[in-house]
Amino acid sequence: MSSRSIDPEIAEFVRRVQAGWASHPPFATLPVAMARAVAELVRDPWRRGGPAMASTVDLEVPVAGGTMRVRRLDPGVAGPAPALIYLHGGGFMLFSIDTHDRLMREYAAAAGMVVLAVDYPLSPEARYPEALHTIVALVDWLRSDGHLTGIDAGRLAIGGDSAGANLALATALSFRDRGDTALSALMLNYGAFAESCSDAAEAANGGPSAVLNRNEVRFYFDHYVRSAADFADPLACPARARFAALPPSFLVVPERDVLAEQSIAMQAAMAAAGVAVTSKLYPGATHSFLEAMSISRVAREAIADGAAFLRAQLGTAAI
Repeated sequence: MSSRSIDPEIAEFVRRVQAGWASHPPFATLPVAMARAVAELVRDPWRRGGPAMASTVDLEVPVAGGTMRVRRLDPGVAGPAPALIYLHGGGFMLFSIDTHDRLMREYAAAAGMVVLAVDYPLSPEARYPEALHTIVALVDWLRSDGHLTGIDAGRLAIGGDSAGANLALATALSFRDRGDTALSALMLNYGAFAESCSDAAEAANGGPSAVLNRNEVRFYFDHYVRSAADFADPLACPARARFAALPPSFLVVPERDVLAEQSIAMQAAMAAAGVAVTSKLYPGATHSFLEAMSISRVAREAIADGAAFLRAQLGTAAI
């Protein structure tokens, strides 16, 4: 991907991240556990700073087969508090609630709500639909027992970035399919909604120098699904879903992202299905750009836009 027309602050973020990866063995040569450890190191500088929380508590939420860690980030909301369930990106394989800690704290403070950071199981150890099932179980638990942690189960939003946006949309589709209005809003940041990218997207925004390219998208999906048959399942690849009766939705679309075409198509399909959906294209932004909020105006703008959407849907004010 040519650096021409990439926002200069985002280009600096990309340069630093790629330099961090370059100081380690090539990603493709690393065992999964080591690749995850390197990813944590590379992303560590971008989780520092940002708003302080009034309370940060790690919960163990019951799910099938055991428990799942969920971090409750509270900027100081009087309970019962509305909440954003946030699902980190990383190709279903990488990253954590630690790599995305600052981003989630930024949303908590700007939206004036609790953020629940979900440590969902990663692939390839936990292939589709295991992560999705644990997230659905979390929403069910919040509705039955969320009051124990000061959460208002009647005001729940769900969101995520990249693979996390896929899982957020699949969760909303799961509840829609059972006729359940558990979720009040859906925030989808540069979502990975299908395993394939067009030639045009790869030519314009992919290639070996991109933050994410077409081959990497397919690599991550291949390690997420059980077999190629899962690509036809709309809960694994939500681009293939029916979208009627979903909650109000907001899509963050970086202009220089190989996945931008998927979000643009998603917005059109949702609107055609009658969903109250809005999207915004961020000029010069790349995949993962929200993590650059410490140095990037456009990243801070996108976070503020997402927070404004959440405030409007859940009735809150910034802290």
